[in-house]
Amino acid sequence: MRHARSNSPKRALRLLIVGCGDVGMRVLRLLAGRWTVYALSSNPARSAELRDAGAIPLIGNLDRPQDLARLAGLADLVLHLAPPPGQGEVDRRSLNLIRALARSGKPHRLVYASTTGVYGDCGGAAFDETRPVRAATARAQRRVDAEQRLRLFGRQHGVAVTVLRIPGIYAWDREGGHPRERLARGAPVLCRDDDVYTNHIHADDLARACLLALLRGAPQRLLHVCDDADLLMGDYFDLAADLLQQPRPLRISRAEAITQMSPMQLSFMSESRRLSNRRLRTELRLKLRYPTPAEGLLAGRS
Repeated sequence: MRHARSNSPKRALRLLIVGCGDVGMRVLRLLAGRWTVYALSSNPARSAELRDAGAIPLIGNLDRPQDLARLAGLADLVLHLAPPPGQGEVDRRSLNLIRALARSGKPHRLVYASTTGVYGDCGGAAFDETRPVRAATARAQRRVDAEQRLRLFGRQHGVAVTVLRIPGIYAWDREGGHPRERLARGAPVLCRDDDVYTNHIHADDLARACLLALLRGAPQRLLHVCDDADLLMGDYFDLAADLLQQPRPLRISRAEAITQMSPMQLSFMSESRRLSNRRLRTELRLKLRYPTPAEGLLAGRS
């Protein structure tokens, strides 16, 4: 018996973006209306902005589980970009999210934007995603907690969860996310003998990686989303200064930094690591638009 061919159009994929800030807005621009996108925000004042960008705004707070009931069964894909709360060692926001998603109609895939801070200080070692985590701060421990909860959720409910471990994000048009602000303040960097290796990704390449992970990410997989550069932090700021034709920052010792920098600044300058991005290139098949900061730091400058 011959079956009649259906002429009904294929339903567009439904994506839920949780925490639709700078990176989420870049993902929306990449999609350009091809998917149905819901954007969860705790700020009602952003509704018009999100709608203009092509998303259906949903007002809700991850700290209030009662706000999240409508998320069950809403989307095929989830992009979780929201940061953890500012205190404690447990990410209750991610816990509230997965409890809501587990109620019915679970998504096929979930991509979580984590941080490379979960590794702590690695003494400048080069490594891939098989290295064990060793979070040195409560901030990083909350990320470890979120990763573990989300991957367990994936295993228990058949959801392909991909964790993106992300280093420093930069872009000319990213608020507070370009070294020119630090250079303008005259902030010092560590002298070479005390310096640390740091890793970066341009915000546009990160948005492309998020989108590819939603399409190609392997279940319960960890991925470094970083560029190809291998730079000491001071060299990164020297590069930015040279490109901008500005004076290079002052170099100081670690002992001097202790008296001049905040605890958070010192924590970033106390962790040295060099990340492999092989999985990003081979599994997600992302061709970086900005393979090093030398290509990306001035991109988009008017």
